[in-house]
Amino acid sequence: MTPFEFLLPYSLEEALSLLDAEDPDIRPVGGGTAVMLMMKAGVLRPTRLVSLQKIGEQHSAVTVGGDGELILGGMARLADIERHPAVREKWPLLSQALRGVANPRVRAVATIGGNLSHADPHMDMPPVLAALEARIIVTGPKGSRTVIAEDLCTGYYETVIRRDELITEIHIPPQSGPGAYLKMTTRAVHDWPALGLAVVLKMVGGQFDQASIFVGAATDRPTRLRHAQAALKQNGLEESAKRAAAEAAVAEAQLMGDGHGSAAYKSQLLKVALPRAIETALRNGRSHT
Repeated sequence: MTPFEFLLPYSLEEALSLLDAEDPDIRPVGGGTAVMLMMKAGVLRPTRLVSLQKIGEQHSAVTVGGDGELILGGMARLADIERHPAVREKWPLLSQALRGVANPRVRAVATIGGNLSHADPHMDMPPVLAALEARIIVTGPKGSRTVIAEDLCTGYYETVIRRDELITEIHIPPQSGPGAYLKMTTRAVHDWPALGLAVVLKMVGGQFDQASIFVGAATDRPTRLRHAQAALKQNGLEESAKRAAAEAAVAEAQLMGDGHGSAAYKSQLLKVALPRAIETALRNGRSHT
């Protein structure tokens, strides 16, 4: 392994000062689960790692704001988010999806900011947070800016975050209706998915209004399935409407093959998964009331 600096700043400001917008070999480290694997594989050879472990407990907090939004510090660990009582009660889709991320050892150290920054298209959180209409607060030397979760990832391992910026908070509005995250894997349930599908059914006065549907893993970034959403809004949630939405999803999605399956295989997965995800969301909604 190539020698590198390992720095331990004690504030967000100090951490930001140690990053460099022009140097791709300087990397921040949250839980370190992805960075260490990449270094062991030889695909990442940093000259400097900036640990975020000591920048302050406030950056690891999980709180509910006065407006009812869930606020996650960028350094909040996945296990702490999943176990938080408010998350389990008010954001059941997030809690359910987190239980399937990697394994308990990884969730105990991995951070939500690091998870999102890594931008592996097979990650579970990006499509889930996009479906929940989350907002990402990104902070750099010139201040903070807000990025819609849907717009965070731009391609394989690529985001709109600059090299001298960090994810400092994630704001998630109250879950607007029942939801589900369906993760289709080729082996164990915690494995990288061949396809991930996040669905939130928005309810108005107890009646279905519209859906928020995002596919991941089969695409190079979380992708909204607009035609499928439109099909459900027009036709409702009857069985025929679910099948029509699935056909629309398959027709519009630009799916990509990889080691987890061909594009044709993933297309079939999507066709099967979307009606199942909608039904799971409805079932979750009934059990949560």
